Amino acid sequence: MAIRITAFKDEHLQGLDSLWRQCLADDPLWEATAISASVGRVSRSALLLVATVGAEVIGSITAGYDGHRGWLHALAVLPTYRFDQVATNLVIEAERQLTAIGCTKINLQIRAANAHAQKFYRTLGYAAEDRVSMGKRLDSLPGR
Repeated sequence: MAIRITAFKDEHLQGLDSLWRQCLADDPLWEATAISASVGRVSRSALLLVATVGAEVIGSITAGYDGHRGWLHALAVLPTYRFDQVATNLVIEAERQLTAIGCTKINLQIRAANAHAQKFYRTLGYAAEDRVSMGKRLDSLPGR
């Protein structure tokens, strides 16, 4: 059966949730599948793409564009499909769609210890930049 890459639809929710729990288990679930799916449907500057074989969700990527920079997030592919160019095709499609809405530069973050991901993105033309990544959890502020 052919691998298809499409925009997220409600019918993908259960498969996407399962994929993320399996493939992104080490990542905090700040971006619950349902929340990310809602953003992907509502905003023209956010993308949620899924790779499927028949009805099975085998991969996904989220991407966003703030009018200045594009971002890639949460690339996930089931282990049995990791050598079928699924991840590469998801990134290429996200890049294509970001370009179509005016994006000229894409950023992404990878854990420093994830050498495999760094090597993968380098094969697609990404390079490390001299930046400091900072974050702040808003749900831990008083009154929230």
